[in-house]
Amino acid sequence: MTDPAAQDCCGLTRRDLVRLAAAGAGAGLVLPGLVPAPAAAAAAQGLFPQDLEMVTVTDTGFVLTWYTVAAPTPAIPYQPGQEPAPVACDGLVRYGTHPDRLDRVAVQRHGDTAYHQVEVDGLRPGTTYYYQALSGGVPATARMLPQLTFPAGGIVIPPDPTNSQLLAILAQLLSSGIVLSAAPGQVTTLVPPRGRQLFSLALANDLHVGETVSGLATASFPPGFSQAPGLPPYPEVMAESMIADAGRRGADVLLVAGDLSSAALPAELAGSKQLLDRFGRLTLDGRLDAGRRYVVARGNHDQPKTGAGYQSCPTVGDTGYNDCVPTVYDLPQGRLTSTHLAGLRIIGLDTTTLNTPGGALDDAQFARLADLLADDPHRPTLVFGHHPVTDASALSTIAGPSFDLDRSDAARLEALYARTPGVFLHHAGHTHRNLRTTSPAAPGVDFLEVAATKEYPGGFALLKVYEGGYMTNFYKSSSALARQWSQTTSGEYLGLYPAYTLGSATDRNHVAHRDFTDGRGPIA
Repeated sequence: MTDPAAQDCCGLTRRDLVRLAAAGAGAGLVLPGLVPAPAAAAAAQGLFPQDLEMVTVTDTGFVLTWYTVAAPTPAIPYQPGQEPAPVACDGLVRYGTHPDRLDRVAVQRHGDTAYHQVEVDGLRPGTTYYYQALSGGVPATARMLPQLTFPAGGIVIPPDPTNSQLLAILAQLLSSGIVLSAAPGQVTTLVPPRGRQLFSLALANDLHVGETVSGLATASFPPGFSQAPGLPPYPEVMAESMIADAGRRGADVLLVAGDLSSAALPAELAGSKQLLDRFGRLTLDGRLDAGRRYVVARGNHDQPKTGAGYQSCPTVGDTGYNDCVPTVYDLPQGRLTSTHLAGLRIIGLDTTTLNTPGGALDDAQFARLADLLADDPHRPTLVFGHHPVTDASALSTIAGPSFDLDRSDAARLEALYARTPGVFLHHAGHTHRNLRTTSPAAPGVDFLEVAATKEYPGGFALLKVYEGGYMTNFYKSSSALARQWSQTTSGEYLGLYPAYTLGSATDRNHVAHRDFTDGRGPIA
């Protein structure tokens, strides 16, 4: 690659271009009369709290995260490691029901840190609250993001792009607007569905155990991120925290929609299972009512492979590929799983294909799925698999529609859901983002993509099922090392990654009303 500071046309450097693409991103949005001027306060204290995000909003609380450094940070740092030094300090949130009376305080529970996460709880459902996050008394400014647009064919990045090619790539991605990822200042809590809560499920994906560099689109550009020397591998850090957080928040079952490993090596798969076993017991068929359980599906990173590292694993017909997943998870290629939690049916799909990142659903698996659904079409049913389904997802996937489920397979799957009133949610991963879409062919189904566990924003979605519907909330992983890695990897892809992966507030937090009862009463 050429030097990052090399001049291109019009006297602009690469770094100038990237900074211009997110012009104004360091300025926070502050409600009038709510806080002092952030720049003045930061200069006086030598603290610069930034990247404030409200990722989680529930019926009884919200969670804020932010980051404190010693100097202003460029809007989008070009290279890993160029950010100002982090500063460990106290963090708190002042909040109340009127912008001029922030008379309550929530304090971070993990001591002084640069990587803040504060949870406010005990709130009233359906109520608007005002808040202010502070580090050492200095107000935090919001993470502000460029508006992204998506060409129909996706973004193609050459192996070693020139400055001119970089200009064209950014022009494809960036529109002129600047938007907030989660506007600070006020929030309205959700109103849960009617009736009692029946159970909770954690939805996760993209662990990538064994991976050592995050955020690589090509071998050279944009720069990837690796764990700091002496720290545990980041996929393990993030998975450990996700698993502990899901259990702490009351999940009965954990669904992992693929990419358990980085390259499907036996040691990577075994490592992922050892981590997931900390949550509960693997169950691929049958009932899920005896203690905490987890269910998995394959992702494209878990496909059969070729090479010396796979020779100990079973062969896949006469393809020349070896499949190591069954040796660890008893999940041969193309296997559909069917489990039950009380009256809820959970079906896992294998949407992977040999040697391609895109997905498909073979005829045999589709026929079995159709038979299962036809046997009891009104039973509440959640389906999960690695590849997203809807046209709305495919058209906004940065790598293009071919990265998602094959379009003809997606169409017949949506048509099947339309004939099956019990199907209410399809959970996918693969795109590493939070996104909730719908299908005109199956309007009664939520299609939910959940951000990757292994990198920014790094966490899981908690699905709470009530008699009268469900509430979904995305939680960032909360351990100290997880908070640090999440902040680090928010700089992926020239700092544009949050604009693609974080999703909107309603992608992350929403309530859906549905009758989860049958003639005899609730399904649990």
